[in-house]
Amino acid sequence: MTGGLRRALPWVIAVAVVGAAAGWFLTEPGMEPEGALPNVAGDAERGRAIFTIGGCVSCHAAPDAKGEQKLVLTGGRSFVTEFGTFYAPNISPDPEAGIGTWRAVDFVNAMKHGVSPDGRHYYPAFPYTSYARIKIEDLLDLWAYMKSLPASPQANMPHAVGFPFSIRRGLGLWKRLYLDPAPVMQVGADLERGRYLVEGPGHCGECHTPRFAIGGPDLSRWLAGAPNPDGEGTIPNLTPAGGDIGSWSEADIAEYLKSGFTPDFDTAGGSMAEVVENTGLLSDEDRRAIARYLKAIPPVGAAE
Repeated sequence: MTGGLRRALPWVIAVAVVGAAAGWFLTEPGMEPEGALPNVAGDAERGRAIFTIGGCVSCHAAPDAKGEQKLVLTGGRSFVTEFGTFYAPNISPDPEAGIGTWRAVDFVNAMKHGVSPDGRHYYPAFPYTSYARIKIEDLLDLWAYMKSLPASPQANMPHAVGFPFSIRRGLGLWKRLYLDPAPVMQVGADLERGRYLVEGPGHCGECHTPRFAIGGPDLSRWLAGAPNPDGEGTIPNLTPAGGDIGSWSEADIAEYLKSGFTPDFDTAGGSMAEVVENTGLLSDEDRRAIARYLKAIPPVGAAE
Protein backbone atom coordinates (compact mmCIF):
# COMPACT_ATOMS: atom_id res chain seq x y z
CA MET A 1 0.00 0.00 0.00
CA THR A 2 1.42 3.40 -0.98
CA GLY A 3 1.78 6.20 1.51
CA GLY A 4 -1.06 8.15 -0.10
CA LEU A 5 -3.46 5.27 0.12
CA ARG A 6 -2.43 4.61 3.71
CA ARG A 7 -3.16 8.21 4.66
CA ALA A 8 -6.50 8.20 2.82
CA LEU A 9 -7.74 4.92 4.28
CA PRO A 10 -8.87 6.35 7.66
CA TRP A 11 -10.87 9.00 5.84
CA VAL A 12 -12.51 6.43 3.60
CA ILE A 13 -13.44 4.35 6.63
CA ALA A 14 -14.76 7.43 8.46
CA VAL A 15 -16.92 8.45 5.50
CA ALA A 16 -18.27 4.89 5.23
CA VAL A 17 -19.09 4.79 8.94
CA VAL A 18 -20.81 8.19 8.82
CA GLY A 19 -22.74 7.16 5.70
CA ALA A 20 -23.87 3.92 7.31
CA ALA A 21 -24.94 5.74 10.48
CA ALA A 22 -26.87 8.32 8.44
CA GLY A 23 -28.57 5.57 6.44
CA TRP A 24 -29.52 3.75 9.63
CA PHE A 25 -30.96 6.94 11.09
CA LEU A 26 -32.90 7.86 7.95
CA THR A 27 -34.49 4.41 7.74
CA GLU A 28 -35.42 4.20 11.43
CA PRO A 29 -39.11 3.26 11.89
CA GLY A 30 -41.27 6.04 13.32
CA MET A 31 -43.45 4.99 16.24
CA GLU A 32 -45.82 6.50 18.79
CA PRO A 33 -43.99 7.17 22.08
CA GLU A 34 -44.94 4.94 24.98
CA GLY A 35 -47.78 6.52 26.93
CA ALA A 36 -48.71 8.87 24.09
CA LEU A 37 -52.16 7.37 23.46
CA PRO A 38 -55.27 8.72 25.17
CA ASN A 39 -56.12 6.70 28.25
CA VAL A 40 -59.59 5.77 27.01
CA ALA A 41 -61.29 2.51 26.14
CA GLY A 42 -62.32 2.31 22.51
CA ASP A 43 -65.98 2.01 21.56
CA ALA A 44 -66.48 -1.17 19.56
CA GLU A 45 -69.73 -0.01 17.98
CA ARG A 46 -68.10 3.14 16.63
CA GLY A 47 -65.18 0.96 15.58
CA ARG A 48 -67.51 -1.13 13.46
CA ALA A 49 -68.14 1.93 11.26
CA ILE A 50 -64.40 2.47 10.70
CA PHE A 51 -64.02 -1.25 9.98
CA THR A 52 -66.77 -0.98 7.38
CA ILE A 53 -65.46 2.04 5.47
CA GLY A 54 -61.93 0.61 5.72
CA GLY A 55 -63.02 -2.51 3.88
CA CYS A 56 -60.91 -4.74 6.14
CA VAL A 57 -62.77 -7.88 5.08
CA SER A 58 -61.99 -7.27 1.41
CA CYS A 59 -58.31 -8.03 1.97
CA HIS A 60 -58.15 -9.98 5.22
CA ALA A 61 -61.07 -12.41 5.04
CA ALA A 62 -60.31 -15.79 3.49
CA PRO A 63 -60.60 -15.55 -0.32
CA ASP A 64 -63.64 -17.85 -0.40
CA ALA A 65 -65.37 -16.52 2.73
CA LYS A 66 -69.10 -15.76 2.63
CA GLY A 67 -71.51 -14.09 5.04
CA GLU A 68 -70.44 -14.06 8.66
CA GLN A 69 -67.27 -15.97 7.77
CA LYS A 70 -65.95 -12.70 6.33
CA LEU A 71 -65.53 -11.48 9.91
CA VAL A 72 -62.90 -14.17 10.46
CA LEU A 73 -59.86 -12.18 9.35
CA THR A 74 -57.71 -15.16 8.52
CA GLY A 75 -55.79 -13.48 5.68
CA GLY A 76 -54.26 -15.29 2.72
CA ARG A 77 -55.38 -13.15 -0.22
CA SER A 78 -52.52 -12.57 -2.67
CA PHE A 79 -51.57 -9.25 -4.26
CA VAL A 80 -49.29 -9.55 -7.28
CA THR A 81 -47.24 -6.41 -7.99
CA GLU A 82 -44.12 -5.49 -9.92
CA PHE A 83 -42.25 -5.56 -6.60
CA GLY A 84 -43.31 -9.09 -5.65
CA THR A 85 -46.33 -11.00 -4.37
CA PHE A 86 -47.74 -9.98 -1.02
CA TYR A 87 -50.16 -11.98 1.12
CA ALA A 88 -52.68 -10.38 3.48
CA PRO A 89 -51.86 -11.47 7.04
CA ASN A 90 -54.07 -12.97 9.70
CA ILE A 91 -55.31 -10.00 11.77
CA SER A 92 -57.80 -11.94 13.86
CA PRO A 93 -57.47 -11.92 17.69
CA ASP A 94 -55.70 -15.30 17.66
CA PRO A 95 -52.71 -14.99 20.05
CA GLU A 96 -50.40 -17.14 17.92
CA ALA A 97 -51.29 -16.63 14.26
CA GLY A 98 -53.03 -13.26 14.56
CA ILE A 99 -52.68 -10.04 16.55
CA GLY A 100 -54.21 -11.22 19.80
CA THR A 101 -51.14 -10.33 21.88
CA TRP A 102 -50.84 -6.79 20.49
CA ARG A 103 -51.33 -3.73 22.66
CA ALA A 104 -53.32 -0.70 21.52
CA VAL A 105 -50.08 1.16 20.78
CA ASP A 106 -48.92 -1.72 18.57
CA PHE A 107 -52.11 -1.43 16.53
CA VAL A 108 -51.79 2.35 16.21
CA ASN A 109 -48.15 2.04 15.14
CA ALA A 110 -49.11 -0.46 12.45
CA MET A 111 -51.95 1.70 11.11
CA LYS A 112 -50.35 5.16 11.31
CA HIS A 113 -46.67 4.33 10.83
CA GLY A 114 -46.60 0.98 9.03
CA VAL A 115 -44.45 -0.57 11.76
CA SER A 116 -44.77 -3.98 13.42
CA PRO A 117 -44.63 -4.52 17.20
CA ASP A 118 -41.00 -5.68 16.84
CA GLY A 119 -40.03 -2.53 14.94
CA ARG A 120 -40.00 -3.75 11.33
CA HIS A 121 -41.40 -1.76 8.42
CA TYR A 122 -44.53 -3.14 6.80
CA TYR A 123 -44.69 -3.14 3.02
CA PRO A 124 -47.04 -0.47 1.62
CA ALA A 125 -49.28 -3.12 0.08
CA PHE A 126 -50.84 -2.43 3.48
CA PRO A 127 -52.32 1.06 2.83
CA TYR A 128 -50.90 2.83 5.86
CA THR A 129 -50.17 5.90 3.73
CA SER A 130 -53.94 6.47 3.89
CA TYR A 131 -54.55 5.05 7.35
CA ALA A 132 -52.01 7.53 8.73
CA ARG A 133 -54.78 10.13 8.37
CA ILE A 134 -57.19 8.28 10.69
CA LYS A 135 -57.74 9.91 14.07
CA ILE A 136 -56.20 8.02 16.98
CA GLU A 137 -59.56 7.96 18.75
CA ASP A 138 -61.08 6.21 15.73
CA LEU A 139 -58.20 3.72 15.68
CA LEU A 140 -58.83 2.88 19.33
CA ASP A 141 -62.50 2.32 18.51
CA LEU A 142 -61.50 0.11 15.58
CA TRP A 143 -59.12 -1.82 17.83
CA ALA A 144 -61.92 -2.43 20.34
CA TYR A 145 -64.14 -3.80 17.56
CA MET A 146 -61.46 -6.01 16.03
CA LYS A 147 -60.73 -7.62 19.40
CA SER A 148 -64.39 -8.74 19.49
CA LEU A 149 -64.14 -10.70 16.21
CA PRO A 150 -63.59 -14.47 15.93
CA ALA A 151 -60.04 -15.78 16.12
CA SER A 152 -58.41 -17.91 13.44
CA PRO A 153 -55.31 -20.12 13.88
CA GLN A 154 -54.47 -19.91 10.15
CA ALA A 155 -50.73 -19.32 9.72
CA ASN A 156 -49.53 -16.42 7.60
CA MET A 157 -48.09 -16.84 4.13
CA PRO A 158 -44.60 -15.33 3.65
CA HIS A 159 -44.35 -12.61 1.03
CA ALA A 160 -42.52 -13.53 -2.18
CA VAL A 161 -40.29 -10.48 -2.59
CA GLY A 162 -36.85 -10.50 -4.20
CA PHE A 163 -33.78 -8.34 -3.67
CA PRO A 164 -33.56 -5.36 -3.14
CA PHE A 165 -37.20 -5.04 -2.05
CA SER A 166 -36.66 -7.81 0.47
CA ILE A 167 -34.58 -5.37 2.56
CA ARG A 168 -37.36 -3.88 4.65
CA ARG A 169 -35.11 -1.33 6.30
CA GLY A 170 -35.00 0.53 3.00
CA LEU A 171 -38.71 1.27 3.33
CA GLY A 172 -37.74 3.92 5.86
CA LEU A 173 -36.51 6.08 2.98
CA TRP A 174 -39.67 5.37 0.99
CA LYS A 175 -41.76 6.50 3.95
CA ARG A 176 -39.84 9.76 4.19
CA LEU A 177 -41.03 10.49 0.67
CA TYR A 178 -44.61 9.23 0.80
CA LEU A 179 -45.88 8.71 4.36
CA ASP A 180 -47.57 11.99 5.31
CA PRO A 181 -50.58 12.22 7.65
CA ALA A 182 -51.55 15.67 6.34
CA PRO A 183 -54.75 15.93 4.26
CA VAL A 184 -54.29 15.80 0.51
CA MET A 185 -56.87 18.48 -0.27
CA GLN A 186 -57.62 21.69 1.60
CA VAL A 187 -61.38 22.00 2.04
CA GLY A 188 -64.00 23.92 3.98
CA ALA A 189 -65.87 22.64 7.00
CA ASP A 190 -68.74 21.32 4.86
CA LEU A 191 -66.37 18.89 3.10
CA GLU A 192 -64.27 17.76 6.04
CA ARG A 193 -66.25 14.58 6.73
CA GLY A 194 -66.10 13.45 3.11
CA ARG A 195 -62.39 14.26 2.89
CA TYR A 196 -61.72 12.25 6.04
CA LEU A 197 -63.59 9.19 4.78
CA VAL A 198 -62.05 9.28 1.29
CA GLU A 199 -58.46 10.21 2.19
CA GLY A 200 -58.24 8.22 5.42
CA PRO A 201 -60.15 5.04 6.28
CA GLY A 202 -61.73 4.66 2.83
CA HIS A 203 -58.22 4.78 1.26
CA CYS A 204 -59.71 5.53 -2.16
CA GLY A 205 -56.46 7.03 -3.40
CA GLU A 206 -54.64 3.71 -3.05
CA CYS A 207 -56.30 2.45 -6.23
CA HIS A 208 -57.58 5.60 -7.94
CA THR A 209 -54.36 7.66 -7.82
CA PRO A 210 -51.44 6.94 -10.19
CA ARG A 211 -48.06 6.00 -8.73
CA PHE A 212 -44.45 6.79 -9.39
CA ALA A 213 -41.98 4.09 -10.46
CA ILE A 214 -41.09 3.21 -6.86
CA GLY A 215 -44.72 2.85 -5.85
CA GLY A 216 -45.43 6.16 -4.15
CA PRO A 217 -48.70 7.98 -4.93
CA ASP A 218 -48.56 10.96 -7.30
CA LEU A 219 -50.66 13.36 -5.24
CA SER A 220 -50.53 15.99 -8.01
CA ARG A 221 -52.90 13.64 -9.85
CA TRP A 222 -55.07 12.81 -6.85
CA LEU A 223 -57.87 10.36 -7.76
CA ALA A 224 -57.20 10.83 -11.49
CA GLY A 225 -57.27 7.10 -12.24
CA ALA A 226 -54.51 4.53 -12.51
CA PRO A 227 -53.61 1.20 -14.12
CA ASN A 228 -55.62 -1.70 -12.76
CA PRO A 229 -53.34 -3.75 -10.48
CA ASP A 230 -55.64 -6.78 -10.87
CA GLY A 231 -55.33 -7.02 -14.64
CA GLU A 232 -56.14 -5.16 -17.84
CA GLY A 233 -57.71 -1.73 -18.06
CA THR A 234 -57.62 1.19 -15.66
CA ILE A 235 -59.11 2.24 -12.36
CA PRO A 236 -61.50 5.16 -13.13
CA ASN A 237 -60.75 8.83 -12.71
CA LEU A 238 -62.94 10.05 -9.81
CA THR A 239 -62.36 13.78 -10.35
CA PRO A 240 -64.94 15.97 -12.12
CA ALA A 241 -62.89 15.49 -15.32
CA GLY A 242 -63.28 11.74 -15.18
CA GLY A 243 -65.33 10.55 -18.13
CA ASP A 244 -68.76 9.23 -17.16
CA ILE A 245 -68.17 9.60 -13.43
CA GLY A 246 -67.31 13.26 -13.87
CA SER A 247 -70.84 13.92 -15.12
CA TRP A 248 -72.56 12.14 -12.24
CA SER A 249 -74.40 14.21 -9.67
CA GLU A 250 -73.84 13.95 -5.92
CA ALA A 251 -77.04 11.91 -5.73
CA ASP A 252 -75.76 9.57 -8.47
CA ILE A 253 -72.52 8.94 -6.61
CA ALA A 254 -74.29 8.39 -3.29
CA GLU A 255 -76.68 5.90 -4.90
CA TYR A 256 -73.81 4.04 -6.56
CA LEU A 257 -72.07 3.72 -3.19
CA LYS A 258 -75.31 2.36 -1.73
CA SER A 259 -76.58 -0.02 -4.40
CA GLY A 260 -73.81 -0.36 -6.97
CA PHE A 261 -76.08 0.94 -9.74
CA THR A 262 -74.80 3.65 -12.08
CA PRO A 263 -77.14 6.31 -13.54
CA ASP A 264 -77.30 4.10 -16.68
CA PHE A 265 -78.32 1.08 -14.55
CA ASP A 266 -75.01 -0.66 -15.04
CA THR A 267 -73.58 -2.29 -11.92
CA ALA A 268 -70.28 -2.19 -10.06
CA GLY A 269 -67.95 -5.00 -11.04
CA GLY A 270 -64.55 -6.41 -10.13
CA SER A 271 -62.97 -5.15 -6.93
CA MET A 272 -65.41 -2.22 -6.85
CA ALA A 273 -68.24 -4.66 -6.18
CA GLU A 274 -66.49 -5.51 -2.90
CA VAL A 275 -66.11 -1.82 -2.10
CA VAL A 276 -69.85 -1.27 -2.61
CA GLU A 277 -70.58 -4.14 -0.22
CA ASN A 278 -68.86 -1.98 2.40
CA THR A 279 -70.08 1.49 1.40
CA GLY A 280 -73.60 0.11 1.19
CA LEU A 281 -73.44 -0.35 4.97
CA LEU A 282 -72.55 3.28 5.63
CA SER A 283 -75.09 5.87 6.69
CA ASP A 284 -76.79 7.93 4.00
CA GLU A 285 -75.11 10.98 5.51
CA ASP A 286 -71.62 9.52 5.09
CA ARG A 287 -72.29 8.45 1.50
CA ARG A 288 -73.50 11.97 0.70
CA ALA A 289 -70.39 13.40 2.38
CA ILE A 290 -68.16 11.26 0.14
CA ALA A 291 -70.12 12.36 -2.93
CA ARG A 292 -69.85 16.06 -2.01
CA TYR A 293 -66.10 15.75 -1.60
CA LEU A 294 -65.63 13.97 -4.93
CA LYS A 295 -67.62 16.63 -6.76
CA ALA A 296 -65.58 19.41 -5.14
CA ILE A 297 -62.01 18.23 -5.79
CA PRO A 298 -60.11 19.78 -8.72
CA PRO A 299 -60.64 18.12 -12.11
CA VAL A 300 -57.59 16.23 -13.37
CA GLY A 301 -57.61 15.00 -16.96
CA ALA A 302 -56.01 11.88 -18.37
CA ALA A 303 -52.22 11.75 -18.36
CA GLU A 304 -50.60 12.70 -21.64
